[in-house]
Amino acid sequence: MTVALAGLRAIFGEQVQEHVVLAPYTSARIGGPADVLVTVRSAEELAQAAQACWQANLPLTLIGGGSNLLVSDKGVRGVVILNKAKAVEFREGPEPTVWAESGVVFSNLAHRAAAKGLAGLEWAATVPGTVGGAVYGNAGAFGGDVAHDLLRAEMLTPEGRSWWPVEKLEYGYRSSLLKRSYETVIILSADFRLKNGEAETIRNTIEQFTARRKSTQPPGASMGSMFKNPPGDFAGRLIEAAGLKGTRIGNAEISPVHGNFFVNHPAEAPGQAGATKAADIKKLIELAQKTVIDKFGV
Repeated sequence: MTVALAGLRAIFGEQVQEHVVLAPYTSARIGGPADVLVTVRSAEELAQAAQACWQANLPLTLIGGGSNLLVSDKGVRGVVILNKAKAVEFREGPEPTVWAESGVVFSNLAHRAAAKGLAGLEWAATVPGTVGGAVYGNAGAFGGDVAHDLLRAEMLTPEGRSWWPVEKLEYGYRSSLLKRSYETVIILSADFRLKNGEAETIRNTIEQFTARRKSTQPPGASMGSMFKNPPGDFAGRLIEAAGLKGTRIGNAEISPVHGNFFVNHPAEAPGQAGATKAADIKKLIELAQKTVIDKFGV
């Protein structure tokens, strides 16, 4: 590890840090330290860091916006790469597209497209996390998803870089080939299709989606939706029907606003990121799973 760390420092300098608490880098504001945190600011740096870890046989974890992510209180061993690769290129014309590096915040990309009068990503304007996370998990909202709008994604494997057409990702509901397999793959960037439209109309749609989300989902620190919806039902409805809304363990709570959001209340220890325990979130997850299956067989 020491020799490999020296190699990373030779490449990335002060972008390499040791024993960094990861809670501030997650939307839930929960989690212990990474042995090593490497911050990358371009797809090229991301590829370089990943290849260096693979060559040195270092355990590697990649994080972007830190949503849909629960980091253990014990932290993460090996190297964590924090993806801040944020280059964007709009290609306007009769059939417009946008290319974005995987560290781009997906909601920001949707707003930037809207400002140019480019439609198609309005649904993404309220989606947390990065392009890489969205491509990995087939993020979606308000009837739209990545599977519909992605054209191709640039991937890095130990064998090199290549472009995968959307069909190769074998998307399903909040699922992809990447989520279902253990292949070593890093998402570097992605191309999305857009449509020409009127900036004001697009902005109005985004404002409607934002208002709907704010009216139904709790503010504050959380991981986003905790469970996928089962066929023909909603996870939040089942958790509410099980009488679990408002259930609290430590600083972690099943939201009284929406049963599928587990929120972090760190007010008891102001300024201390990580004061809420991942173990308490895990207990709430297990409680919800057990109670719902006992009551409803789901």
